[in-house]
Amino acid sequence: MAAHVAMLARATTPSLVLLILAFVLSTVVTSFGSPDSDALLKFKEQLVNNEGISNWNLSVNPCERERSNWVGVLCFNGGIWGLQLEHMGLAGNIDLDALAPLPSFRTLSLMDNNFDGPLPDFKKLGKLKALYLSNNRFSGDIPDKAFEGMGNKGLCGPPLGPCMPSPPSSTPEARGKKISILYIVIIILIVLFLLAAIAFAFLLFSRNRRRAQRRAPSPENSNRMMSSYCRDDAHREMPETNSRSRKTDPGKLSFLKDDIEKFDLQDLLTASAEVLGSGTFGSSYKAAVGGQPVVVKRYRHMNNVEREEFHEHMRRIGRLKHQNLLPLAAYYYRRDEKLLVTEFAENGSLASHLHEEGLDWHIRLKIVKGVARGLAFLYNQLPIIAPHGHLKSSNVLLDESFEPLLTDYALRPVINPEHAHMFMMAYKSPEYAQLGRSSNKTDIWCFGILILEILTGKFPENYLTPGYNSDADLATWVNNMVKEKRTGEVFDKEMLGTKNSKGEMIKLLKIGLSCCEEEFERRLDIKEVIDKVEELKGDDDDEDFYGSEGNAYSVRGSNQEGFSFSMDR
Repeated sequence: MAAHVAMLARATTPSLVLLILAFVLSTVVTSFGSPDSDALLKFKEQLVNNEGISNWNLSVNPCERERSNWVGVLCFNGGIWGLQLEHMGLAGNIDLDALAPLPSFRTLSLMDNNFDGPLPDFKKLGKLKALYLSNNRFSGDIPDKAFEGMGNKGLCGPPLGPCMPSPPSSTPEARGKKISILYIVIIILIVLFLLAAIAFAFLLFSRNRRRAQRRAPSPENSNRMMSSYCRDDAHREMPETNSRSRKTDPGKLSFLKDDIEKFDLQDLLTASAEVLGSGTFGSSYKAAVGGQPVVVKRYRHMNNVEREEFHEHMRRIGRLKHQNLLPLAAYYYRRDEKLLVTEFAENGSLASHLHEEGLDWHIRLKIVKGVARGLAFLYNQLPIIAPHGHLKSSNVLLDESFEPLLTDYALRPVINPEHAHMFMMAYKSPEYAQLGRSSNKTDIWCFGILILEILTGKFPENYLTPGYNSDADLATWVNNMVKEKRTGEVFDKEMLGTKNSKGEMIKLLKIGLSCCEEEFERRLDIKEVIDKVEELKGDDDDEDFYGSEGNAYSVRGSNQEGFSFSMDR
């Protein structure tokens, strides 16, 4: 019996040793993070007031492809592309030596913090492309080498190298000879240019005359203008097999509004223009044609849509008429580029006011109500899943009385899918990230993000990041502030001076959060949104709404899960 036990012990000993060794190795492996994690944690150790990045720890990698698991970390292809640590009250030492080993590090933003002292030597980050340090407390001189590496070899003088003395000037006689030769060369070039222009005009006249003799001019050919802009292949893109195609002249603007003065493409392209901006889908210009200002948007990412499909969709958009929609006045089709013409909105975009000039509470509430009405109209008129598809503050324009006008609506069917998936707000919703599809409440989520942006004055990172990222979601930040009973810090200071309105602000905050539920089944539908928004008033009806002790409010979302928070009056 003893011999049997001894044999059993000898047989099990190797297995037991292997199990212990595997456990020890797994413990050692999990106790060490990746080099990127170690670098960021070393950087964090030198920071003061770093509670805002408390989720930086070794239990999870900072990046999973483009998804960031750590607050303020920007990711690309699984690597750390940059840090965006803004508005966090950070101070202390900026440890550049810790960040230097990161191979993909390109951008660093430390705006609106409390860093002080002389500027660090950011030249240590050799691959850094963008640096943002505004609204801190730095002092002292800018380092002498801060301007090196800009590629401007002609710059000289302190703090750069000394300037070389200019070469001695030539004598008056030499200068006179050079000027005479220059005049002769210029005259010869002008003569050659005039001869070439005359020859070209003669050839062009002869060719047009021969064409006129071969066939009588048709209306389609006589109306074709800007041939360099509207190439002949536009005629071959789709055979003219029906009467509707024959009525559409590819060289003309197609007008959808009767109350606008008509003009042709030549007038539009030769008018003086002012660049309003360049977005993800194209550029916008303000042009004055016939004394009326219009806005022209050039779209470069609609080349997958056929001519007749595009015409039909534009006519469908042109039939939409509502006081909170910016109407489409005219459009132009070319295979690789499209033009959409609208009227000019006097007060620009909502985004420019929220993040530059600021708006009071009553104007913001008016804008929210107008956007809700326009969105409800789109839901009622368009049989598509996300009738707007790209709702954000830069796509809400304001007229002279600050009435909101939705723009860039209903374009999702004609935008190239690969570009739409990258940039349109409908593809940044939680359901698209989770299920790979949008829902009939996707625009409701976009509206909720817009409400929170209007109330907080904060620019949502959702507008910039591809796809949905709950850590960078504005709704997540607001929810966390509510749970910490810091709701008074959520609202934009530009509107906090309004008296007797805090109760209505809180109601609107609740609506915004209810629209941003990650599970779309729990979100409000468009009818509930309209009903709740229309009930809001500019001022509180009853001062008794505010509690006499603690000023605490209890709000329930549509999912019946209550949350409470406090706010100082």
